[in-house]
Amino acid sequence: MTGETLGALRLTVFIGESDRWHHKPLYSEIVHRAHRAGLAGASVFRGIEGFGASSRIHTARLLSLSEDLPVAVVVVDTEERVRDFLPQLDELVTEGLVTLEPCEVVRYVGRTGETGGPGEGGEMEGKKSL
Repeated sequence: MTGETLGALRLTVFIGESDRWHHKPLYSEIVHRAHRAGLAGASVFRGIEGFGASSRIHTARLLSLSEDLPVAVVVVDTEERVRDFLPQLDELVTEGLVTLEPCEVVRYVGRTGETGGPGEGGEMEGKKSL
């Protein structure tokens, strides 16, 4: 590994695809709020099968198409920044599961020849997060 290694906290929010916040997908609201909060990044992953507290299995199999597949929103940043974001989740998530796991981040910066990266006018310029 040639990149800088940093300690971080991974936040994962497990919700359903059909969960809504003011008539739009809840996962989208979480991502947009994470962006406004200046967090390093957020990604949404759609599951193909799973179950939660209801014990009802949701699946993407053709014969039993589900409109409520499992979704995971993953955010990684410093522990302080992730914990500062948690009150927003208290407001948004009424059903679901939130996990916090310490992790290590290998950060690669300043690659020659890439456009839009740090220091080249990309969106990370001036950002104080990971």
